[in-house]
Amino acid sequence: MPVLEDGLFPAEGEIRPKSSWIVPLEIVGAILIGGIVLLLFGGVVSRYVFSMPLDWIDETVSMAFIWVAMIGAAIAMYRNEHLRLATFVDMLSPRTREFVNAAALVCVAAFLIALIPPAIEHAKEEWVIEMQTLHIPNTFRVMAIAVGAFLMLAVVVMHAVKTVPRTRLMGAVAVVAIAAMAFYFLSPSLRGMKVGGLVFFLAGLVALLLAAGVPIAFCFGLGVMSYLAFGTGVPIGVIVGRMDEGMANLVLVSVPVFVLLGCILDATGMGKAIIDVLAALIGHIKAGMSYVLLTSLFIVSGISGSKVSDMATVAPALFPEMTRRGNKRSEMVALLGTGAAMADTVPPSIVLIVLGSVAGVSIAGLFQTGFVVAMVLLLTLVAVARWKARNEQTGNVKRPPWKTIGRMTVIAMPALALPFLIRSAVGEGVATATEVSTLAVVYALIVGHVLYGGLRAKKVYGMLVETAALSGAVLLILGTASAMAWAITQSGVVNVMSQFLTNLPGGAAAFMAASIVIFVILGCLLEGLPA
Repeated sequence: MPVLEDGLFPAEGEIRPKSSWIVPLEIVGAILIGGIVLLLFGGVVSRYVFSMPLDWIDETVSMAFIWVAMIGAAIAMYRNEHLRLATFVDMLSPRTREFVNAAALVCVAAFLIALIPPAIEHAKEEWVIEMQTLHIPNTFRVMAIAVGAFLMLAVVVMHAVKTVPRTRLMGAVAVVAIAAMAFYFLSPSLRGMKVGGLVFFLAGLVALLLAAGVPIAFCFGLGVMSYLAFGTGVPIGVIVGRMDEGMANLVLVSVPVFVLLGCILDATGMGKAIIDVLAALIGHIKAGMSYVLLTSLFIVSGISGSKVSDMATVAPALFPEMTRRGNKRSEMVALLGTGAAMADTVPPSIVLIVLGSVAGVSIAGLFQTGFVVAMVLLLTLVAVARWKARNEQTGNVKRPPWKTIGRMTVIAMPALALPFLIRSAVGEGVATATEVSTLAVVYALIVGHVLYGGLRAKKVYGMLVETAALSGAVLLILGTASAMAWAITQSGVVNVMSQFLTNLPGGAAAFMAASIVIFVILGCLLEGLPA
């Protein structure tokens, strides 16, 4: 593996050169994603068409899902797709940045080394628990955590050995070891602090790790593990069970399926067909292309649920024409970014699905509410776009003939029907978010193949691997965040915070204002999902 420019982590989004040993992992990840889609679709058809529910499908999908999460996390580690905060690290001098990156790598390795033994022990303990319909030990499911941790550790160690100078690596190991020894000797005092110890580890240490560029999932994991080891008498093995619980919710299966759906829309051109119709209808008016961009994000997000796929579909189709009309590139990117943030609340949204799973809120209710919120944000952004485009020159831009617009609309109709199918099915309770996502994927594959040019097998394989990697990165965050939430709940801090917020002067308005301020601060530092 060649040495990378900044020593440890490549530039954001840069994928490391492929090594032969990662290929089998990608194949397994692709097979698991494809298997989950086929199993869920088969379950829906069996239940709704033949009235013969297959009870074993849920357990099979649950087992495949946690393996996807951990193998996908290993692939994401290799491809540099774990979410991390690089803002502060990029401000450092090159020499200091390389050392901080090396220390971040050592922190990741330390967490994985500490996680593997309790993960193996947890798998052994699950041997006596039999899965209800498959009649096999639960060990076959939870062993994924130990295997995934070992694979990620292998990626980290191989990368460190091949890319980080030995002296710098040894220095980083020494710094992390000294910090661990300091925590160990201070543990009696930290345990006596109780809530103070929790704040020290889950706020102070996590914030420090975030600033150092440690991937977010590992920041949460290291914070919880350090708190359990040095701030309490609770065995660190508890974190494995909490991670298992955080990644085991079947509702979350819709996350990788909707990510796959976004990839299909982008690859088949279904999303572009929607954009072409909107551009033909309103692209000729002042701020028209900005309207098209925002409306396209709104509609396409109502299909895929993946913000990355949405932006990848919209930007290449619209940016050249917007540049020709005199729009500044910085303003175009800003509009795309704020529009994507607006689209995060358009159902089906991965953020809403995760929120419903974590908070125990009705996902159907979140979908209905999210649509209204997104509409308000859309109208606000439209007003801002119109004001920004007050000096835009559109004299030479003409609307296409209505016959052309009609032909483009007919071509886009199968794609335009998809968001309405998804929302109506979930909103009316006909199907769950997971089932609808599977139906949407099958629909998009069939329609895309028949009407929009089809997909080559190599392209489908690439989409499956990308889905596994992105899903692994997201689900690992959920697993470690669930462990952190458990630690906070057990410490009693939730009761203190609840009492503080309840006693805020101003009632509900003050609570909403405080929530907005907190999320603005978190949103400036983190991706929406971990925030």
